Amino acid sequence: MDTAAREFLSSLLHTPSPSGYEQPVQRLVRDYLVGCADSVTTDSHGNVVGRKGAAGKTRMLLAGHCDQIGLIVQYVDADGFISVQPIGGWDPIQLIGARVMIWTAVGPVAGVMSRKPIHLLTDEERKVVPKMKDLWIDIGATDKADCESVVRVGDCITLELKMQELRNGRVASVAMDDKIGLWVVLEAFRRAAALGPLPCELFVASTVQEEIGLRGAKTCAHGVDPQVAIAVDVTHATDCPTIDKKTEGDVAVGKGPVVYRGPNMNPHVVDRLVSVGLSRGIPVQLAASGRATPTDANALQMTRAGVATGLVSIPNRYMHSAVEVVSLDDADRAADLLAAFCRGLEGEIDWAPS
Repeated sequence: MDTAAREFLSSLLHTPSPSGYEQPVQRLVRDYLVGCADSVTTDSHGNVVGRKGAAGKTRMLLAGHCDQIGLIVQYVDADGFISVQPIGGWDPIQLIGARVMIWTAVGPVAGVMSRKPIHLLTDEERKVVPKMKDLWIDIGATDKADCESVVRVGDCITLELKMQELRNGRVASVAMDDKIGLWVVLEAFRRAAALGPLPCELFVASTVQEEIGLRGAKTCAHGVDPQVAIAVDVTHATDCPTIDKKTEGDVAVGKGPVVYRGPNMNPHVVDRLVSVGLSRGIPVQLAASGRATPTDANALQMTRAGVATGLVSIPNRYMHSAVEVVSLDDADRAADLLAAFCRGLEGEIDWAPS
């Protein structure tokens, strides 16, 4: 991954985008696409779509969701402590002791996610997994009025946004789910377009609200009306302690992007992705899902009369935490894989399973 691409990924990761509050990161996406797309549009849901190529050819859509899990201000008590609701799926244990940022109309407000110290917990309290209602945010306010001078009910909250470099090209950050997938589809779009006239009409979408029900992909795909689509998301890496490969599959960080097989994925799309990987020397891992996946691929496949859908995933350790770990090489290879896939969509293609 070159310096400019790494800096763009860093900018995505350092920009807040909880579901329903994606506007700041979508501004980055629009600015990026202006340099490589024929047109860039934003729909009323907030999805940003770039298009390249001539109409009348195969309509191909690459989709990555830009939203991240977060929190939302629910209540401010008399002493200025803030109670929250989750946006998306949180394990409350991940939040205890976390540094957070509240994104307010007057700018970001720093806080800490807190609970009663262990010394003061009763024996019974120590045995119980904490619930969201047992936690609160402390911004250092003196009372309710002081807190409400900067914070309003409905303001969104993220964990501290920070990308940390690890060894061997691995990086850790909150919101790798799915900003690494978003980076992949944007970079794949740019790489495919840079190689000259496209054999397809290529669309790329930064979709919203995936974490609360695949909502953006549903509306975006209806508008684009693609014949073939590939979602890029993260998947659980199983190359760390306590994860059972027999039940979760064998997926390793650094061994390449993951191509999913199963009823949510069109077999022709899967075969083409695997063939592209073999012909280009791009390592590809296989994973299986016997049901509709909890990704944008689910919504894409069910659009209108049906879409030939694929799912490419980036191995991710510690999903939905502040320290999600991915390999930059996996992301780079995924962008090359998808760019080559799009460049190979010559002529009329029958996507019907046979």
